[in-house]
Amino acid sequence: MTVSMIAAIGKNNELGRGNNLIWRFSQDMKFFKAVTMGNTVVMGRKTFESLPHALPGRRNIVITSNNSFKAEGAEICKSPDEVMKLCAGDNVFIIGGASVYKHFLPFAEKLYLTEINDCCSDADVYFPKFNRELYSSEKIASYSDGGTDFSHIIYTKK
Repeated sequence: MTVSMIAAIGKNNELGRGNNLIWRFSQDMKFFKAVTMGNTVVMGRKTFESLPHALPGRRNIVITSNNSFKAEGAEICKSPDEVMKLCAGDNVFIIGGASVYKHFLPFAEKLYLTEINDCCSDADVYFPKFNRELYSSEKIASYSDGGTDFSHIIYTKK
C-alpha cells in the first residue's frame, strides 16, 4: 500500500471550519480530482458527511466507530489498522479529517498540499504539523483566485 495525503491548508495549517473547507478554488478542485482519480480515498465520517456523495471514480473508505453509520458508495472501516489491511496493494489518498491525517502522517510517502497564502482566525480543524526537513518539495503550480495566492506543492519523504 502506498499512502499519500492531499489537503488545502492555510498559513497556520488551517483545514476547515464548521465541517466545511475554508477555501474553494476551481483550480484546486481540479487538482484534487486529477490526483485522486482512480485511487482509493480514505476519510473520517465527518469528512464523508461534508460531501454531497461518495467521490466517483475512486474507491471510497470511511473510518468510523459508529456501528450504525451507512455510507452509500463507500466501504466502512472501524479503525486505521483495518484500512491498512483492507487496502494492501492500493494507492491510498488520505483526504481528512484532522485525526485521520494525524494517524496516517507517519506512513505517508507523499503530501499533496495546496498551500494558501491566507489565514483563517476561526478555523476549527488543522492539518498536523510535520517536519518539512524530512521531505523534498516540488512546486507544481501557483495561482491567484480572488486576490488569494496559492500553490500546489508535493512533499516526498526522503
